[in-house]
Amino acid sequence: MRFLPFLLLAACAGPEDTVDVDNPLSETDDGSPPAGHTEDLSCAVPESAGLADSSSPTTVVGDGSAASCTSEAVVAAVAGGGVITFDCGPDPVTITLEETAKIVNDTGPDIVLDGGGLVTLSGGGERRILYMNTCDADQVWTTDHCNDQDHPRLVVQNLTFVDGDSSSEEEYDGGGAVWVRGGQVRFVNTRFFRNECAETGPDVGGAGIRVFDQFEDRPVYVVNSTFGGGDGYGNRCSNGGGVSSIGVSWSIYNSLFSHNEAIGNGGNPAQDGTPGGGSGGAIYNDGNEMTLFTCGTVIEDNEVVQHGSAIFFVSNNHTGDVRLESSALRRNLGGSWYTQVPMISSHDDTPIDLVDTEIVE
Repeated sequence: MRFLPFLLLAACAGPEDTVDVDNPLSETDDGSPPAGHTEDLSCAVPESAGLADSSSPTTVVGDGSAASCTSEAVVAAVAGGGVITFDCGPDPVTITLEETAKIVNDTGPDIVLDGGGLVTLSGGGERRILYMNTCDADQVWTTDHCNDQDHPRLVVQNLTFVDGDSSSEEEYDGGGAVWVRGGQVRFVNTRFFRNECAETGPDVGGAGIRVFDQFEDRPVYVVNSTFGGGDGYGNRCSNGGGVSSIGVSWSIYNSLFSHNEAIGNGGNPAQDGTPGGGSGGAIYNDGNEMTLFTCGTVIEDNEVVQHGSAIFFVSNNHTGDVRLESSALRRNLGGSWYTQVPMISSHDDTPIDLVDTEIVE
């Protein structure tokens, strides 16, 4: 079954200037999926979503050899803040972290983590990889309104996250690879492979990324990025196999979500006798006054138990909206409660605008 343009409205990108985004992970030599897809679907990227300047780093991890790029060096560099780059030699390198790298909130306000297309950070199947929380006193409170402050402004770019696992986290659950609350964050030229978070729970999610509270409700930008991308590379969690958020908007450009799974069961709130979860194969959005915008993005071959084989989007106060432009939803499997569009679970009054977007069940 194919749906071609559903509603055709004016583009929502607005007058902002656009930028070219050089992507060192657009091709790979090891058979792993590239960052972003290779299809003839693409959109111009707004300037505010582009690469950060990392030409004058505050800290360089490594001294030119793979052996010098250690867990200890990464954790210390992230805690120190500023612009962080890597010098681990000419070949791709995987750094397995022995503890989660944590942002300290007064080390910015601008923090850049740039892997140069050669660095993979691994959680070793035991821990979350990257954490930022403006409301965590252990990471320093910098304002009296931690859930709506403009910093840190974190940019993660040219970097791969693999085998993160936050299943053992109790206070800040979800976010198998990356967990963020507050400030501002964007991801450019990133890849997320085989990350996991808790298998059940009504509102735990985001095997790749989990986000709360962004400054002035600005969107999280995701550009030229891949979540899964092939058999054996997918991410899995109770909800939100790729990304998950509460009350947060997303603007996703030229990215790929595939082979991710939402494996909980019982939904949210959990049905009697169930642990809850199982929604949002690729994307899980819950909360109030939020938007989801994708452009040039492919969401295919994801799977759920409960709702939203591609996208779960529930605005509790019925103010949110979804817009997919020059995108594709294909062969996402499972679930129910598709009130308007196949593979998208939402309230029946949620505006869902499909512009030049392909749907293949």
